[in-house]
Amino acid sequence: MSDQARPPLPPFTAETAAQKARMAEDAWNSRDPVRVSLAYTADSQWRNRAEFVTGREQIVTFLQRKWARELEYRLIKEVWAWQDNRIAARFAYEWRDDSGQWFRSYGNENWEFDENGLMRRRHASINDLPIAEADRKFHWPQGRRPDEHPGLSELGL
Repeated sequence: MSDQARPPLPPFTAETAAQKARMAEDAWNSRDPVRVSLAYTADSQWRNRAEFVTGREQIVTFLQRKWARELEYRLIKEVWAWQDNRIAARFAYEWRDDSGQWFRSYGNENWEFDENGLMRRRHASINDLPIAEADRKFHWPQGRRPDEHPGLSELGL
């Protein structure tokens, strides 16, 4: 797997931090574990809820398991803060389980990047809220969120 540079590179500005968050959102909305893993260093360290993941191979395995359970996954990310090579983002995603129960999962992530713009650390805290299908807010077709679709702040999330 590639270790090529992933612009924008640190140190981040408001504009480049937002660009980095949107690129991450787009990759995760692809639900392609290999594509997502390439944005991380080969030895990237994650804390996702109570699970610890190290390296791209474990990232791919983790994401395959995640998206087998979290069906019709749609995600929105928004930068909360940034400094130098770090970004704090908040996010929400909607998904349903195999019984048809919908959820909105909310969380915060802290990201640290290497000099090539690859994420070497990802710490995520996430809470799941069961919702009725009628309460869903993310209605675009699977894949990238359309540019005209509101973000988290515009949706009141």
